[in-house]
Amino acid sequence: MTQEPGSTALGERDREPRRSTAEPGPDGRRAPSVGRHPVRAAQHGGTRRDVWPGSPQPLGARYRSGPGGVPGTNFALWAGGAERVDLCLFDDDGRETRHPLTELTHEIWHGFLPGVHPGQRYGYRVHGRWDPWSGARWNPAKLLLDPYARAVDGDFALPPEVYGHVRDWPHQHLADTVRDERDSAPFVPMGVVVHDGAPAGPPGSPPDDDWRDDRRPKTPWADTVLYELHVRGFTMRHPDVPEHLRGTYAGLAHPAAVDHLSRLGVTAVELLPVHQFAHEDHLLRRGLRNYWGYNSIGYFAPHAAYAASGTRGQQVGEFKRMVRALHAAGIEVILDVVYNHTAEAGELGPMLSLRGIDNRGYYRLAGDPRRYADYTGCGNTLHVVQPQVLRLITDSLRYWVQEMGVDGFRFDLAAALARSMHDVDMLSPFLAVIAQDPVLRRVKLIAEPWDVGNGGYQVGAFPPLWTEWNDRYRDAVRDFWRGALPDVRDLGYRLSGSSDLYAWGGRRPYASVNFVTAHDGFTLRDLVTYHHKRNLANGEDNRDGTSDNRSWNCGAEGESSDPDVTALRRRQLRNLTTTLLLSTGVPMLVAGDEMGRTQGGNNNAYCQDNETGWVDWSLLDEPGWRALFDLTARLVRLRRDHPVLRRRAFFSGRPHGPDGLRDLAWFTPQGTEMTETDWYAPGATLGMYLSGHDIPSRDERGEPVTDDSFLAVLHAGPEPAAFPLPGPPWATAYELVVDTTREAQADAPGTVHPAGTRAALPPRSLHLYRTLP
Repeated sequence: MTQEPGSTALGERDREPRRSTAEPGPDGRRAPSVGRHPVRAAQHGGTRRDVWPGSPQPLGARYRSGPGGVPGTNFALWAGGAERVDLCLFDDDGRETRHPLTELTHEIWHGFLPGVHPGQRYGYRVHGRWDPWSGARWNPAKLLLDPYARAVDGDFALPPEVYGHVRDWPHQHLADTVRDERDSAPFVPMGVVVHDGAPAGPPGSPPDDDWRDDRRPKTPWADTVLYELHVRGFTMRHPDVPEHLRGTYAGLAHPAAVDHLSRLGVTAVELLPVHQFAHEDHLLRRGLRNYWGYNSIGYFAPHAAYAASGTRGQQVGEFKRMVRALHAAGIEVILDVVYNHTAEAGELGPMLSLRGIDNRGYYRLAGDPRRYADYTGCGNTLHVVQPQVLRLITDSLRYWVQEMGVDGFRFDLAAALARSMHDVDMLSPFLAVIAQDPVLRRVKLIAEPWDVGNGGYQVGAFPPLWTEWNDRYRDAVRDFWRGALPDVRDLGYRLSGSSDLYAWGGRRPYASVNFVTAHDGFTLRDLVTYHHKRNLANGEDNRDGTSDNRSWNCGAEGESSDPDVTALRRRQLRNLTTTLLLSTGVPMLVAGDEMGRTQGGNNNAYCQDNETGWVDWSLLDEPGWRALFDLTARLVRLRRDHPVLRRRAFFSGRPHGPDGLRDLAWFTPQGTEMTETDWYAPGATLGMYLSGHDIPSRDERGEPVTDDSFLAVLHAGPEPAAFPLPGPPWATAYELVVDTTREAQADAPGTVHPAGTRAALPPRSLHLYRTLP
């Protein structure tokens, strides 16, 4: 066959012999094409520029001075198996000019175009074989997003032209094998060349990459309180954020939004995905959109729809200014990142970027190379064992730390990243690279320690440096307060840092990210209001979302006007919140839970970009919900002020000092120390004593850290109980600090009870006492 220009440079690795798209595949079948081949047509009206050789490093589009000081942009794309790569530039009228990149170095196609400045929109068309039976899916009719694009202009629509295959092929079992040669450019967004030193604000402002005025909080893990929020949903209904800034990075940076976080006292925001993402076809057909954003397609670009300032590169500066504003308030920024899969889905998904650049190089393919290995439940899995994929991920991570100022990452379905060839491997290349990287090993790393494949549940298995979402904590606390635990053994482990999961290999209690709710599932209020999910608005006949919510509706399904039911529900909210913030480990709150946000029973609001998914700030005007906010803020302050509540080492449980007190002691409902037998006895009451005299930590001067001692009494039973407060050597008296039976906590503190007093515990209540010598 006649090769196209540039196809003689095949790269450094051996490849299979090339066949025409009309030649038989490995099984003797032919891969047909449908539609006009636009790449062989004349150029689309733009001005062709000379392409200088440029450099293969760094990847992406980088504006710089070229030979002789001529300004321009260097473009570099890894496309290992490609036969030719065309760089496509678009003017403001959408006219396209194609520039073949003829330089190939170590499988990277590259070139320098003088006169190409920031704001220029671009994409790639990549040529090669169409042979789905071997996993080859090149289709130059499809405009592809640069994986290293730092900004994206436009949004993804998903008409048939965006798919590499013919969607309406009459033989559906072969639909993904017929190449569609209609041009996708009118229907896909484009990368944007970004000036690294673009102004951060009005004239005279420092450039975006000048971080001299920024101070990273660098909050130690043990002192961290996480707050999971959605950039758009957090401010969309905020009355004090200007309307044109609501739902944007600038909106989150607004003083009204930052003030709420500061008053609450959280130390870090964990942002739901802000990488550029695409909406799924099945949602668009139902008139819905992807709200959460777990459908990434651009790992370097801030999601354009969250920018108030524009999408021709301005979103980069806006994101950086948001980070600066949060840092100035002492709040770290952690990104929820989705490197396990992309928005291109399975073999019937669209062709947006990686699939058209080198399908076999970027994705894990199944035994049948037409199919994808799917450990994510989203149709595909990135092949992290491949060097170019590992580089893409680590380059992206370093970029967000070094150039965008973020402080850490929460890795969605992290077990999928830790798989070697098939099994999850804690010595996998991804984990090994992170451990030795001088930038990444210094930031906060949080694993969602599971995926949907065999052997994917890995809670407690990640190595040191990593913390983990601890769903066993979530389940135990929910079960205890709804009265479903047979005994208190599991609860004891979860309250004290989950040493059964994390006390190995030098890991610490803060390896456990404790949470009761997250974006995925019921809100805290819905957890005590609904027994059954109500997801009909998602358009899937209520089949989506888990049915295992471990919730309890307090005797009535849905919102209720019964004052007894309402009072019980609010008490349960106080119980759950207090338990979370008193537990050893890193607590994670969810935006709006501190003021009773509801999703109306929807436990899978991933497609609810509306009042269902947004935070309702009017709740703070209601005294009952304002009281919940006040309690939450008070508990966060209590945690901050008392190191005994945020220990850096696990409890020993052994006697210390001349008085023989343990650093951690457990008490039965009778006020006596727990024995081994007591842990197996049915019961719903547990006393937990935390000694402030035996904290295995020293301050910056090397002096021992001491604190008050506390006794927490948790009673989840449906009937009142009386708990005898332990006498010496534990304490001579107890001062009540928190009483969850009271809506207004100002009424609770200060009450002192002598040791031996039988403290009255109303049904489903929690008391926290400070011990007095």
